[in-house]
Amino acid sequence: MSDDFRASLELQHEIEQWYYREARLLDGREYQKWLALCAPEIRYVVPGRGNPLVDNALRGTEEMISVERELEERDGDRLPIRDETLPYLMLRVERAFKPNSWSENPPARTRRLVGNVEITGTEGETFSVVSAFHLHWTRPGSATFLYAGQRRDVLARAEGGSAGDLRIVRREVILDMADIEYPTLGLFF
Repeated sequence: MSDDFRASLELQHEIEQWYYREARLLDGREYQKWLALCAPEIRYVVPGRGNPLVDNALRGTEEMISVERELEERDGDRLPIRDETLPYLMLRVERAFKPNSWSENPPARTRRLVGNVEITGTEGETFSVVSAFHLHWTRPGSATFLYAGQRRDVLARAEGGSAGDLRIVRREVILDMADIEYPTLGLFF
């Protein structure tokens, strides 16, 4: 991630419009169309997030309180909440359309707000993007929940694609919850 990168207004607009479209597809339960936004090599990761105490040995540095210290990935001591590739995402999408998918019957109602979209770098037609989200979740007969977090994406323009024709190559979802007290983590963030 670079603090010095400056995206053009056209690129910023293209990326933001893409995120708004993605949110509309997910909130409209158009999961198959959303899946088409994923690159074949996608890696979709939701790391667990620990609650470590501040490391006083790092006093005076940003690392002392950094978010990165809280994240748990496959190579760490604990497993991520999700670490998926395209075939697994396809299974999750397919499951949403099965009548015996009891956990999604009736389907949840979601509404996403995506903001703080920052393009942190480009390499050819590949873009590193950080964004924040709030996701409102409710289901008939259930309480409502608010998920919040950050997404760290790598988006790539589809081969031969035009403006706005982007695919998710990598998505890392950093959830802001300290404890898991939510009805599901099976959402597409």
